[in-house]
Amino acid sequence: MATFKRNFVFDEDIWYKISRNIKKFRAEAKITQEQLSVDVGKSYDFIRRLEFRKGKTHCSFDTLYKISVVLNHKIDDFLELKDEN
Repeated sequence: MATFKRNFVFDEDIWYKISRNIKKFRAEAKITQEQLSVDVGKSYDFIRRLEFRKGKTHCSFDTLYKISVVLNHKIDDFLELKDEN
């Protein structure tokens, strides 16, 4: 049994990064929010809020996986924010 607290640094902005990357990768794929919502089985409004609220709306891992397949990106790609355009 562990008796001490280990120190980790957790990225507090992870959902912000995921949100921004969903929007970025969707735009690069040239598909609409509506098409993405149909492809992953979520409402258009959910996808819109996921992108627009910049990290304030979260999704399940299952949904993120489906989005990654539709947008043809590894899940890792959604965790890094390389270019904030």
